Amino acid sequence: MLSQEKYQKTPLYDEHITLKARMVGFGGWEMPVQYEGILKEHARTRHGVSIFDISHMGEFIIEGDCVESGLERIVTMSLRDLPVRSCRYGCILNERGGVIDDLIVFRMEERKWFIVVNGATTKKDAKHFQKHLKKEAVFRDVSLQTGKIDIQGPLSLNVLSSFVADVEKLNYYTCDYFDLLGERVLIGRTGYTGELGYEIYFPWDKIKDLWRQLIEHDSVEPAGLGARDILRIEMGYSLYGHELGEDISPLESGLNRFISFEKDFIGKSALLKQKEEGLKKKIAGISSKSRRAPRCGQKIYLESGGEIGVITSGTFSPSLKTGIGLGFVAVQHAHQGTVVLFGDSKGKSTATISSRAFYKSGSLHSEKS
Repeated sequence: MLSQEKYQKTPLYDEHITLKARMVGFGGWEMPVQYEGILKEHARTRHGVSIFDISHMGEFIIEGDCVESGLERIVTMSLRDLPVRSCRYGCILNERGGVIDDLIVFRMEERKWFIVVNGATTKKDAKHFQKHLKKEAVFRDVSLQTGKIDIQGPLSLNVLSSFVADVEKLNYYTCDYFDLLGERVLIGRTGYTGELGYEIYFPWDKIKDLWRQLIEHDSVEPAGLGARDILRIEMGYSLYGHELGEDISPLESGLNRFISFEKDFIGKSALLKQKEEGLKKKIAGISSKSRRAPRCGQKIYLESGGEIGVITSGTFSPSLKTGIGLGFVAVQHAHQGTVVLFGDSKGKSTATISSRAFYKSGSLHSEKS
C-alpha cells in the first residue's frame, strides 16, 4: 500500500481539507470519502444535488479517423456511427478478452476523440493506446491538465443552468463545449449515480474557481467517494478492480450491449470462443433478506452449503433499506429468485439472486431530463 505521502493529490485537495473531508487513498490518489456523512451525501444526491471531485480520472485526446488510426480496433464498441458531440461507453481488452479498463469515448469532431479512463489505470491505458494506435494517429495524455467536477442529482440542471447558458440542450450521453467562468469547456450529460447529472472538464489549474463558485450556490454541497460507491451499487454499475479486471471478460460482467461483434477488436476471438463454450460465471445482483450488507470478498453459497460465487461489491442501501451487492455466481445458479447465503466463517446471511438494477426511481431518465 502506498504511504500517504506518495498519493497523488487533485487540484482540489486543499478545498477538501478546508471542508474537513475525511481523506482516503483511492487508486493512487488521496480523495475525500465523506464530508458531513455518507448517508446525508447519498440522500442529497438522490433528492437534490451534489458535486464530486473526480479530477483523478485520466483523459486522452486522439486525432485521426477512427478506423485508419486503429482506434476502432482498440475499443469494444463501434465508433464509426457515433454522432459528433456524442459519447459512448465501452471497454479496452487484452488478447485473452479480459478488461484492461472501461471508458467513455467522446466524439468531439469527425476526427477528434476525447477519452476518459479510470485514474488507477491511466498509465497502463496510455501505453495500451500508444502500442496499438497506428503512426498516423496523434495521441495526447491530458490527464494532468484536465480537472473534473461531477454535478449530480435531480436539481443538477437547475444549478448548472445558472452558470451555463443552453446546457439544457444536452441529451443523455451527449456533450458540447460551453462558456463557463471565462473558459470554453467540455460538459457531458453523463454520470455514475443514476441521477440526472453532468460532468464538467475544466482546466486543472483553474478548477478551484469553479468548485468555489458551485459550493457557494445555496442548493449545492459536496459528496465523497463513500456516497458515490453506494449510488453506483444501487444502480448495479461496475467498478474497475471489483466487477471488471484483466482476468474478467465483459461477457461475464454483463456488458454485452457495449460490445460490437460486427467489427474487429482486440480480444474478439477470445470472447467468441467464450460465447461458443458457454460462460462458467456471470455477474448477478445479491439482495439481502435483512439490513446486513454483503462485503467484497465474501463467498456466496447455496442453502445446501455449496460455494457458488464471490461478492465483488456490497453495501447497505439507504434507498431500499436492505443490504445489496454484486457478485460473480456460477451460471447454473445465477437465476433471479434463487435463495443463497453470503458470508464467511464467522456467519452467513440469507439473500436472493436479483437484477443488478436495484434502484429504479432515479431522475436519470425522468421526463425533466
